[in-house]
Amino acid sequence: MDYKAAREKAVSIVSQMTIDEKISQLQYNAKAIDRLKINEYNWWNEACHGVARAGVATVFPQTIGLAATFNPTLIGSVANAIADEGRAKYNESVKYGDRGIYKGLTYWSPNINIFRDPRWGRGQETFGEDPFLTAVLGCAFIKGLQGDGEFLKAAACAKHFAVHSGPEKLRHSFDAETSEKDLYETYLPAFEYAVKANVAGIMGAYNRTNGKPCCANENLIKDILRTKWGFNGYFVSDCGAIADISKNHKYAENLTEAAALALKAGCNLNCGEAYANLIDAYEEDLIDENDITDAAIRLYTTRALLGEFEKNRPFADIPYNKLNCPAHKALNLETARQSIVLLKNEGRYLPLNKAQLKRIAVIGPNALSTIALEGNYNGHADEYVTVADGIRRVFDSCEIIVADGSQINFDKSKYYDGFNDLESEAVAAASYADVTVLCLGLNRHIEGEDTGRGDDFSDHGDKKTLYLPKTQMKLADAICDVCDHLIVITMCGSAVDVGEKVRNHAKAVIHAWYPGALGGLAIAQLLAGMYSPSGKLPVTFYSAETKLPDITNYSMEGRTYRFLKCRPIYPFGYGLAYTEFEYNNFKILSCDDSEIKVGLTVRNTGNMKASEKMQIYAQYTDSRTNTPNYQLCSVIPIELKADEIRSIEATIDTYWIKAVLSDGSRTEPNGKITLYAGGHQPDEYSEGLFKKHCVKVEIR
Repeated sequence: MDYKAAREKAVSIVSQMTIDEKISQLQYNAKAIDRLKINEYNWWNEACHGVARAGVATVFPQTIGLAATFNPTLIGSVANAIADEGRAKYNESVKYGDRGIYKGLTYWSPNINIFRDPRWGRGQETFGEDPFLTAVLGCAFIKGLQGDGEFLKAAACAKHFAVHSGPEKLRHSFDAETSEKDLYETYLPAFEYAVKANVAGIMGAYNRTNGKPCCANENLIKDILRTKWGFNGYFVSDCGAIADISKNHKYAENLTEAAALALKAGCNLNCGEAYANLIDAYEEDLIDENDITDAAIRLYTTRALLGEFEKNRPFADIPYNKLNCPAHKALNLETARQSIVLLKNEGRYLPLNKAQLKRIAVIGPNALSTIALEGNYNGHADEYVTVADGIRRVFDSCEIIVADGSQINFDKSKYYDGFNDLESEAVAAASYADVTVLCLGLNRHIEGEDTGRGDDFSDHGDKKTLYLPKTQMKLADAICDVCDHLIVITMCGSAVDVGEKVRNHAKAVIHAWYPGALGGLAIAQLLAGMYSPSGKLPVTFYSAETKLPDITNYSMEGRTYRFLKCRPIYPFGYGLAYTEFEYNNFKILSCDDSEIKVGLTVRNTGNMKASEKMQIYAQYTDSRTNTPNYQLCSVIPIELKADEIRSIEATIDTYWIKAVLSDGSRTEPNGKITLYAGGHQPDEYSEGLFKKHCVKVEIR
């Protein structure tokens, strides 16, 4: 069903409703209208890395881990699997008359906000700090989730529009002030691309943007989203955001006025209870029937596109056994493999030789943690493989010793005299083993969406420091003192600093994010050399001693690799492999106003099959404005056999090689333009780490 036909059906259905009935459909828990044979429908569902909050489902790596794959095709496959599982659940819930929350087909995913500050707790739900990578992976996710059939398999919703990335504690009242340049250069591009990908929905943010609440912001919703970009889907508030308009932003006198402002601005659906006040707003002439009708038609157009009103419901043949099926588990394991980033491998210490090992110690608060596999906004898998479990499976001829070593964070309710005994058991295990795998990191109880709690490490889900919690730093230092063969694995949704002592002492350092239900197996297989790591950092890893701009400062100056002014520990795009790749013959094949086609050759110079995530960056200058240090503008995953050479062609959208002026307009740079291709950034620090260089070509 095309959009025009779906809208016609929506108009026909809505035209039969009374004012009260139409208003009842503008809340996330839309009521049934029995006389029209319309079932109740709950719009609220989540699926950023698997069907969430609805029982058993495949738990893929958290979104930031998906981003680390640098693989749009893989992300599309993951989203398609999520849609299959969502339809399987929906088919059964409808069969048994369950139409409650988290049972619908409208998924409020993906989160395409920019992870501009490494302390932001919800950054784990995003595709990282770069607008290009976020746009490309976000579009792949949207297309994979929605499918390309006559009907939507599921309806994606890009969030949170706009300029939203912390602080969590202030999100219900905060004003994110940004320049037009930063708005159009950094915060909006992924949303513009989502509209081009025909995303079904857009969710508004809690905060204000430049003085106006996002869910009542006519400039964002009407002028930019609808008029400038041509978005014809539905717009939904974040949950409770409309109540914030009056209660916290003080932008309206009361809830009735807040609801009216949001509806008039173009917010069609309310997650919350505020739109119950639209009846009063209508009676007080704050809104008219056309405002209500237009919102209802947009919502029913989406429901029609999902096939809800068809005699033969589409995708009804997707069976329940799609959930956690073998094919999805295999995809999950492969995704976890591609997400893990090898940060250090001193003297090619990895992979380990199983035949030479007798005892492996697996210690740390995340060694046996399933929560650290899940991330947040997650479902529940029917099988979990922790790091300790994975190492037992893969290194089955070795003795595996497991110890907690510390709590994940200081908690007075759990701080007993036995705390030091946790450390001593870990030190003993490390002293006894040939190799120690130290599993550090965080979990969703420490970093994530507003937790409502704070301590010396976290503030309502945001981090106060880039160091790990003191309990873990103390453990890591103690292990370094007794163990020469140390592998450090960090599992968290953001950049962390394990400290100079640990970083220098460890033979290998691996960042595994929240790697999904089978993440422990993927980690163990990497240690054993069953595949070559290919994950790349979608965020910059700063030193914890770096003086970052305040988290409330939304200027991009000094932020992310694009405007960084300091030396990072590990740069954006960085990630080692068990082999090396050689780039040659980089050249321009064609060039016009809309796209540039380039060609080059890539060779695997090592002795094992491996995947490479080729990255192309643009460097350009303009006398009228400040331009990024570098701008990622293409990613291409390549798998090559040992010593294989392949010719690659890539098409670059010139959108990403435009100078953004102070008024937000994009224009061709008036200075030099250079393209770089390689497995990392072209900056001096990256090339020093890799001991190799990107190839480059000048456009002018």
